[in-house]
Order: sequence, then C-alpha cells, then structure tokens
Amino acid sequence: MWLRELKRYFRSKSRIVGSLGQPLLFLLALGYGLGSVFQKAGQGSYVNFLVPGILGMSIIFTSIFSGIQIIWDRQFGFLKETMVAPVSRFNIMIGRTLGGATIAAFQGIIVFLIALIPGFRPFNWFLILPAILIMLLIGLLFAAVGTALAARLEDMQGFPLIMNFLVMPLFFLSGALFPLNNLPKAITVITRLDPLTYGVDALRALLINSSHFGLGLDILVLSATTIFFLLIGSYLFSKIQI
Repeated sequence: MWLRELKRYFRSKSRIVGSLGQPLLFLLALGYGLGSVFQKAGQGSYVNFLVPGILGMSIIFTSIFSGIQIIWDRQFGFLKETMVAPVSRFNIMIGRTLGGATIAAFQGIIVFLIALIPGFRPFNWFLILPAILIMLLIGLLFAAVGTALAARLEDMQGFPLIMNFLVMPLFFLSGALFPLNNLPKAITVITRLDPLTYGVDALRALLINSSHFGLGLDILVLSATTIFFLLIGSYLFSKIQI
C-alpha cells in the first residue's frame, strides 16, 4: 500500500504542481507583503519566520487529502479490491497512512528547496534531517486524521465541511503566520489544543532556532497525538462497509 500511494502520486504531475501553488502564494505574498511590518516590530525576517509555517501548511493539506482519498476509492470500487486482499485492514490502513505521510514529507522538502530561492536559510544545515523526520511525523498524524474522517464519510459532499471547519482553522490557529507570544487567552488555549502548532514550533526550533514550547515538548505532543489518531483511524477503517 505504501508503494502504491507513492506511485499514484508521482504519476500525477499536475497534482504535484497544483499542490505547490498555495504554499508558494502564501510564502511570496505574505513573506514580502508583511515583511516590512514584521521587521518594524523587531521580529527580524518574516520570510524566515514564515517558511516553517508554510511547510506545516503544505504537509497538513497533502496528508489529510491522502486520507480523504479513501472516499474516492470507495466510490469507484478501488477500495473493495484492496479489502479483499489477504492482508489485515490494520496493515492496509497503516500502509496507506505511511504512503500519505511520505508524500506529504516529500512535498514539504520541495517547498523547503523552493524557499531557498527568496533567501531563506536554516541556521544549521545539519538539522535538516531531523526537520524532515518532523515533517514525516506531522504527515503521519494528519494522514491518520484524514483516514479517520474518510471512514465516517459516505461521499465527497462532506469535503467542504472538512476544509472550512477543520483544515483551515488548524492551519490559521497553529501560529504558522504569527508569533504565539502575547495572544488573547482564548486564542492561546485554542493554539495549544491544535496539534499542528507543535509541528510548526518543532520546525522553527530546528530550522531557525526559535521555539515557543521547546523541541522536547513538541515531539512528545506530536508523538502522543499521532499514536492516538492512528488507533482511532485503524479502528474506524476496520468498520468500513464496502
């Protein structure tokens, strides 16, 4: 299942190019549009601050969409073909999730390489590999979330609800676009409940040496949340009726 997901992704060149459009738009429009305001506030380069958040955005969109693709496979009969294979549903779910996470991490790497063009530079190149592992962990988490959601949805009509009431709030409230310091108490509570917040914070710790919570807490929360949603996703996936 893992290799199947990767082959499906790399065969679709339009999907690869199209999925990069939104991250690049945010990076260029916000990075340069708000860069002077960020500098005047004494926060340094906004492009450097923004890149880890854009990486998080690229990963969450790709990984959740990979999970939601189960709905598409169910409607066209591909899922039924997979289910009749002599493999447990748990292994199928794990394979699909790992495939989605790998694709999301790969896309994050592409966005990182593109971000070098407008001038982004990590403070320590030796921490790139740990940053990629964090990307993979974020992708694994949200691919499991996408699988859990897809297991409960019958068709793609619920997809706009997922976009408007889950994915976009998770992104905008993760601190990807703004610092987490001195926020209103209500927003502070929400950001701390958002698992993407810890993913973006971990990327900032590794790429620009700036962390709000600390790298250890970021990894702990991400790991625990990933295990939780993997268990939930595997359970719901096992209950899918085909």
